[in-house]
Amino acid sequence: MPPKKAVKEEKILLGRPGNNLKSGIVGLANVGKSTLFQAITKCTLGNPANFPYATINPEEARVIVPDERYDWLCDFYKPASKVPANLTVYDIAGLTRGASTGAGLGNAFLSHIRAVDAIFQVVRCFDDAQIIHVEGDVDPVRDLNIIGEELRIKDIEFVEKNLEALKKQTGRGGQSLEMKKLKEEQAIVESVLAWLQDGKDVRKGNWGTKEVVIINQLLLLTAKPVIYVVNMSEKDFIRQKNKYLPKVKAWIDENSPGDILIPLSVSFEDRLTRMSDEEAAKECADLKVKSMIGKLVVTMRKALNLGSFFTTGADEVRQWSIRMGTKAPQAAGVIHGDLEKTFIQALVVKYDDLKELGAEDKVKAAGKLLIKGKEYVMEDGDIVLFKAGAAKS
Repeated sequence: MPPKKAVKEEKILLGRPGNNLKSGIVGLANVGKSTLFQAITKCTLGNPANFPYATINPEEARVIVPDERYDWLCDFYKPASKVPANLTVYDIAGLTRGASTGAGLGNAFLSHIRAVDAIFQVVRCFDDAQIIHVEGDVDPVRDLNIIGEELRIKDIEFVEKNLEALKKQTGRGGQSLEMKKLKEEQAIVESVLAWLQDGKDVRKGNWGTKEVVIINQLLLLTAKPVIYVVNMSEKDFIRQKNKYLPKVKAWIDENSPGDILIPLSVSFEDRLTRMSDEEAAKECADLKVKSMIGKLVVTMRKALNLGSFFTTGADEVRQWSIRMGTKAPQAAGVIHGDLEKTFIQALVVKYDDLKELGAEDKVKAAGKLLIKGKEYVMEDGDIVLFKAGAAKS
């Protein structure tokens, strides 16, 4: 008999499944979080102020994701309606030392972080006697250690409670399949607890599929992807030099290797938002710098493992967000649930092919209109027409 084909196990990612994922802006009090939120979202939500806990309840806004492919498709089709992709961003109250034990707005702060899927961690790297620092002076490495420790302490507390509940169940004994499953879960939770107690963040572990399934149920704070945002003075940003930056980079390399660092000036970005697009472009050209807001949004989207597909035509060009690795029927379901249930096939055109050939009929004539079935894994930038049957009443 021919050998059975090995079934390839699909890798499960840390974090909640889904396409409508959220990011949160996190940091100590008075590091520029709310002003950055306003600059990213170009709105007046948030509550920037020169005192701790100016933000209490998290503010929410949706941010348009900059994408040259979407802009080109809009120019190409000149549709009546244009719908870009967006990213939901929260401005979360400032953390303080002892937040894990309830200090400041600690418990509310940590519950708000638990509700988001990825973190912009803002670190203050500028001196300004007019802006209070909650710790008394500017020391970004100390601030990074405080935040990292507070998040781990809260995760340890949460995992310990979960483990205690599991031990009560496994303590009953028995050999049933359910008991075996509970004991496996307990062993995984114990390994996660040991990892945290060793001072390491969960997202940095090399976890297997069974472990990831359990970790995702815990919604741990240190399992979320992090992008470190270094907030410099406008002067330092323009000259691309800051005395604190090498120390922050060294800390990340040692404690969070592989995580992304994005230096910017929140005050500069805030100033740009008060200008017209033309004025902002001229200001950046004159100073020979670029706004970092677009990079922040695109980088966070990648950290969330989100990609795009497009539906196009004279009526509408729309960019849809999906998790990378999504199959065609589930992508169709993002548009409408009935499309997933009655999916027949996907007609796919690659963006690069359409841009190169310049017309849909030329793409088809070149044999580059692809007909894909239920097992097709969507690729970032696919232009798609889904074919579906009639929905059952």
